[in-house]
Amino acid sequence: MRIEFRLFGILAGLFFAFAIAYGVWTWVDSGQVEVAGTTALVLTGGLALIVGSYFWFVSRRIDPRPEDRLDSDIAEGAGELGFFSPGSYWPFGLAFGAMIAGLGLAFSEYWLLALGLVGVLFAVGGLLFEYYTRSHTSPTY
Repeated sequence: MRIEFRLFGILAGLFFAFAIAYGVWTWVDSGQVEVAGTTALVLTGGLALIVGSYFWFVSRRIDPRPEDRLDSDIAEGAGELGFFSPGSYWPFGLAFGAMIAGLGLAFSEYWLLALGLVGVLFAVGGLLFEYYTRSHTSPTY
């Protein structure tokens, strides 16, 4: 996790430096700071800083992974990586609900936005509880 921490720390620093440079550049060019771009760059740097700080906290609590150590072999990273769903239709429902909500925002139709948000919440619940239903458990005879 130290590699990821360093990567996001560098990105956060770059975005903050870009925000300062952009603010100074627009102030020199037009006599006022362009607020939207400067704010977007500062917030992007803040988001990168949040992710980087999460990786920093995690890297302090876990043992170094094989990709974090210089003396590791490729074979040390082999093995099971985790559980991945073999097939699920919930992501399609989630994307459809997000599309409906986005259309509601784009056309200022708040009933469509509400319908899309309900669809998103329903699909997120379906994703969350997909493997807690009886259909995915082993049969008991």
